[in-house]
Amino acid sequence: MPKPQKHVFVCVQNRPPGHPRPSCSQKRCIEVAEEFYWHLQERQLFDKVQVTTTGCLGPCSEGPSVLVYPEGVMYGGIDKADVAAIFDEHLQNDQPVERLQVSKEFWG
Repeated sequence: MPKPQKHVFVCVQNRPPGHPRPSCSQKRCIEVAEEFYWHLQERQLFDKVQVTTTGCLGPCSEGPSVLVYPEGVMYGGIDKADVAAIFDEHLQNDQPVERLQVSKEFWG
């Protein structure tokens, strides 16, 4: 497997009902992860982009959270419709999507 140019981590953290912290699973993160995998396959970018589901990335209240390396760009409040923009602008054209990034309060 070639080393990917970009590595996308999609939080799929789940917490039990009543837990004091929210989780990305309460905010439809599985749909977001599936959309990333769909775009990866549709665009045939397997040699350039790797997508990995992961546990908590930190800013739970801002979820679903997505982290892109090597830049270390954290996106928050992502929904299925945002995934195409992340692929188009960031993953394929190296321009992080400013409007989707979490505030410096959470990641910066």
